[in-house]
Amino acid sequence: MTTNKTVLAWIDEMKALVNPDNVVFIDGSDEQIEQLRAEAVASGELEKLNEELLPDCYLHRTKVNDVARVEGRTFICAREKENAGPTNNWMDPKEAYEMLYGIAKNSYKGRTMYVIPFSMGPIGSPLAKIGVELTDSIYVVLNMVIMTRVSNEVWTALGDSNDWVRGLHCRCDIDEEKRYICQFPEDNTIISVNSGYGGNVLLGKKCFALRIASYQGWKEGWMAEHMLILGIENPKGEVKYVAAAFPSACGKTNLAMMIPPKYLRDKGYKVWTVGDDIAWMRIGEDGRLWAINPENGFFGVAPGTNEKSNYNALASTKKGTIFTNVAHNLDNNTVWWEGLDKNPPENAIEWKGNPWNGKTSEEKGAHPNSRFTAPAVNCPCISSEFESQSGVPISAIIFGGRRAKTAPLVYQSKNWENGVFVGSAMASETTAAASGAVGVVRRDPMAMLPFCGYHMGDYFRHWLEMGKKLGDKAPKIFNVNWFRLDDEGHFIWPGFGDNMRVLNWIIDRCEGKVDAVETPIGFVPKAEDIDLTDLDFDIETLKSILEVDKDTWAKEAAEIEEHYKKFGDKLPEELVNQLNTLKANLK
Repeated sequence: MTTNKTVLAWIDEMKALVNPDNVVFIDGSDEQIEQLRAEAVASGELEKLNEELLPDCYLHRTKVNDVARVEGRTFICAREKENAGPTNNWMDPKEAYEMLYGIAKNSYKGRTMYVIPFSMGPIGSPLAKIGVELTDSIYVVLNMVIMTRVSNEVWTALGDSNDWVRGLHCRCDIDEEKRYICQFPEDNTIISVNSGYGGNVLLGKKCFALRIASYQGWKEGWMAEHMLILGIENPKGEVKYVAAAFPSACGKTNLAMMIPPKYLRDKGYKVWTVGDDIAWMRIGEDGRLWAINPENGFFGVAPGTNEKSNYNALASTKKGTIFTNVAHNLDNNTVWWEGLDKNPPENAIEWKGNPWNGKTSEEKGAHPNSRFTAPAVNCPCISSEFESQSGVPISAIIFGGRRAKTAPLVYQSKNWENGVFVGSAMASETTAAASGAVGVVRRDPMAMLPFCGYHMGDYFRHWLEMGKKLGDKAPKIFNVNWFRLDDEGHFIWPGFGDNMRVLNWIIDRCEGKVDAVETPIGFVPKAEDIDLTDLDFDIETLKSILEVDKDTWAKEAAEIEEHYKKFGDKLPEELVNQLNTLKANLK
């Protein structure tokens, strides 16, 4: 429990609104968690899986109308519409509170209110922030315990402070017409109603860690980014850290938990995972950019995850994991999804809850956006710095996306300002992680389009200002594209662990160890500087995916210009100048 007056007053106010039968304070203890798991199994909210094969693992199904983030029902409720910007849905906060409180009123009747105190980042870290989520869902409680740091120590760390984020989640009737995920950046408040899907209801995740935190970072002089954090250890035992932003389904989790190819492993190269999704970065006392992963677990997409594509992610799911919307293999009481292996179970229940024979059915066993919520500590390559109070120093920032023809395998921006331009123009193909059309190329600046809690023009300006503060200690900025296609539509670069060869070049560039070729868009490697040893990949093919085609890029520049129009007069002049320079370089 807490004596914090601001917390207690808010809980009382919310209790009066939602009218629960009981209130339970979550302390994160094993005893309490076990009790909640048993309750959820008894009610049918969770199904316990094979204790020998998947200890402490459970299966959950959401309603069929509630399987992904809903960008169209997600709002930034800034006091001025201008502050939400053109890339967010906006609602007037007064109207939003009135509407949401109307939907939430008495919605906990007959239910229990769970009070979850959680820390984003190691408890007590100067880079961490605290939140309190109220929910009527045990599923949410158990996921938040995995994804964040939940314990009574959070109350101690908070003390009497009012610097905490208020999160109210009400399942209500899971009515998609009344589903809203609303962020109130000026009030440090999040309200989510009529959803039970993780991305909409685990309020520490995108809602707090990106939408609210990006606004906090803007106001307080730090950065909340949709980025993995990775440590690369060389044979001398030196570790360099990079942060990387990719839209969904661009191999972000695979890169975060990458296993180097045997040739590099044998030489002594290792990869350490600090985070797979979100990075909070501040300028340290030494003037460098330091990052923490504010999360404590992985909320990963299940389909396509297997021993080959991501051994470490799969290993992370082997205990203490909650699986959502995957197939239930009744023969051994385990789970299955498309891409796990080539042996779909014949006696199973598919994600909607119907009997399913994976050998004969044309229906999918798992939803394309089915998930696993797994403790980060399970990951075989979790970094020894994962719990570091000060975080890790970032040497390079990497942007990337799925581009069939445009972007080369890797290139380095000419400077920080040019790197911000590269990030602001990022584009990729849409995926199932966001409901809507799949396979459409869309601009997703810094992979933050659905997650920036304020005007994106101001967000670009904030990036530029952070670069000025960092000066010559700023990380170098790169762009990668693992997804170049040949004329038959096949991926040219092998990807997966072999991406380590590109990361090694990036680190060499950061340390001034290799030269590069200047092109209209930035610095591209000399093909011979990317180590292809033991890889069945010839240098001529490598040269072809390092090429910068001026005609393709002229079309790209025109599309960037169109993309920039939406930011109006808030678009920083520096980015306009960068675009003009690119156009001139291409002539």
